[in-house]
Amino acid sequence: MANIQYFAIQLFVGLQWTPPYSVSHDTISDLGNTACGTWNGRYVCSPLHSLMNVSFVALGITMMLGSVLISRYFANGRASKAGFAAMAISGVGVMMVGFFPENSVSALHGLGAAIPFVLGNASLIILALSFKMPTVLRVYFFLSGVVALFSLVAYASSHYLGLGEGGIERVVAYPQTVCLVAIGIYLAARSSVLQRPRSDLKIS
Repeated sequence: MANIQYFAIQLFVGLQWTPPYSVSHDTISDLGNTACGTWNGRYVCSPLHSLMNVSFVALGITMMLGSVLISRYFANGRASKAGFAAMAISGVGVMMVGFFPENSVSALHGLGAAIPFVLGNASLIILALSFKMPTVLRVYFFLSGVVALFSLVAYASSHYLGLGEGGIERVVAYPQTVCLVAIGIYLAARSSVLQRPRSDLKIS
C-alpha cells in the first residue's frame, strides 16, 4: 500500500519542470535523469531527480517486501508463490532503475526497467489464475497483465498507439503497482474483518 508514494512523487517532481513535463511525451525515467539537456530527442531537466530516484528505490523495496510477506502468509500453492517471487524480482529491477538513472549506466538502467516490464506484468496473469481473491480482482489482474504485455510489445517496437512514448510506457509500468496497492488494500480489509469481534458473542 506504501507504493502510492510512487505516483504522488512522480506528480510532484514533474510539476517542477521548466518547460512543463509531459506525461505523453516524456518517460518516467526522465524524472530521474540527473542532467539537463537533450536525451533521446527530448529536452530533459528534472530539478528533483534525486527524490524521484529515491522513490524508485523505495518502490522496489516495498515490492520485494510486500511480495515476500504476502507470499509467506497468504499464498495458496506453488503457482501463486511463483507469481509473488516474480514480483519480488521485479522489485530488484525497479531498484536498479533508481540506482542507475537513464543517463548514467544505460545498460543497467534498461535491464532494470525490462525486468518489471516483463516479469512483473507476467506475474499479474499468474496471480490472477492462482491466488485466492475475489473474482473482480482476478479479472482485473488478468486484464491488467494482458494489456500491459501487449503494450510492452507496442512500446518496444516504437508503436505508441497514439499515446506518445511516455503514455504507452505508463500503460506498461503502472498496472503492476496499481495491482499491488489493490491487493494490499484487499488483504488489509480482510484481516480487519477477520479480527473484528463477533457482536453476537455473549459472555456468560
